[in-house]
Amino acid sequence: MKKNLIRLTAAVLAASTAVFAFTGCGKFSSATESDSGNGKVEIVNVSYDPTRELYVAYNEAFKKHWKELNGQDIEITQSHGGSGKQALEVANGSPADVVTLALEYDVKAVQDTGLIEDGWINEFPLDSSPYTSTIVFLVRKGNPKNILDWGDLVKDDVGVITPNPKTSGGARWNHLAAWAWAEREYNNDEEKVTDYITELYQHVLVLDSGARGATTSFVENGQGDVLLAWENEAFLSLQEYPDDYEIVTPSISILAQPSVAVVDKNVDKNGTREAATEYLNYLYSDEAQRIAGQNYYRPSNEEILNEFSDVFDLDIDLVTINDFGGWDEAFEKHFSDGGLFDQIFEQG
Repeated sequence: MKKNLIRLTAAVLAASTAVFAFTGCGKFSSATESDSGNGKVEIVNVSYDPTRELYVAYNEAFKKHWKELNGQDIEITQSHGGSGKQALEVANGSPADVVTLALEYDVKAVQDTGLIEDGWINEFPLDSSPYTSTIVFLVRKGNPKNILDWGDLVKDDVGVITPNPKTSGGARWNHLAAWAWAEREYNNDEEKVTDYITELYQHVLVLDSGARGATTSFVENGQGDVLLAWENEAFLSLQEYPDDYEIVTPSISILAQPSVAVVDKNVDKNGTREAATEYLNYLYSDEAQRIAGQNYYRPSNEEILNEFSDVFDLDIDLVTINDFGGWDEAFEKHFSDGGLFDQIFEQG
C-alpha cells in the first residue's frame, strides 16, 4: 500500500468547546446551598471521550446514594472530549468540581495550574484509579486483513485509525502499547523501534482529536482496516454492531489507568467539596465497580473483576506506565513539543 500521509482533522486544528450533556441544565455557577444543607447541590465532572455511557449509568446510581446519605438531591453535569484537550480546558477556566481523565499526566497538567493540590494521586485508592482498561484492535468481521498483532499494522494494504496523542489520552496509551511491543520485537534496539513506530503512523489514515471521534471514523464512516481502541470502546462497538466487527487482543498491551481528582480550588469556591469527594470515593463501591464492568471498564476490585472473566481477557500481557519511567518521563520523550511523536509526524 502506498504510504499514507497522516492528516489532521479539522477537529484537531479547530478550537474546541466542551460538550456538556446527559445531566444538568448547563449552569456552572457555584451551588446555592452548601454540601451539608438540604437544598440541591450541583457538581461538574469533566471527563474524556469514552466514559459517556459509564457516567450516564454511574450518575443515576450516585444520585440515589447521595440522597440516601444526606437527604439532598444532586445534579451532575458531564463534559467529554479528548483527555489532553479537556485538561487544557479546565486549566483555562472551564468549570469542573472533579476531573475523571484518561491518564495521570492530564490530571497533573491541571494540578500544575494550582487548581488541584499536591498529593491528589494518594487521595483515593490505587493511585486514584478506580477502574482500568487496555488497548485492543477492532477489526471488520472475519478479519479480512488477518490483523493479529502489532506487526500486522504495517502491512502494505492496512489502514490504521487512531486518535492524535497531542490531544487524546487514549492515543497516548495506543502509542506506548505499540512501542512496548516493538521493544520486545527488536530487543530494545531504539532505532528499529522508532522506525517501526514511524512506519505505523505512516499507515494512519486520520488522526481524530479523541477516542470517540476515532471510533466514529472507523465504525460509522468506514475508514481504515483496524481501530486502535480502548477496550471498552471496542466492546461498545461490538455491542452495537455484532455482525460487523470483532476484537483482536494483541500479544502485548498496556495497563491503562484513568485517573480521578477533586479540583480543590473550584470545590472550595463552590462549596461542593463533600459532594465531589464522595462522588469519586463511591466509584470504588461494589455497586459502582459493577457498573464499570458492565460498561466494559475493568473494575479495580479484583473480586469484582473476576466476575467479568467471561468478558475480559485476564491473561493478557500488560506493561505499565512504570516501564516507561512514569508519565513525566514518557510524556517528555514521546509527546512533548518537539518530542518523538512530533519528529515522526514531521517525517510523515
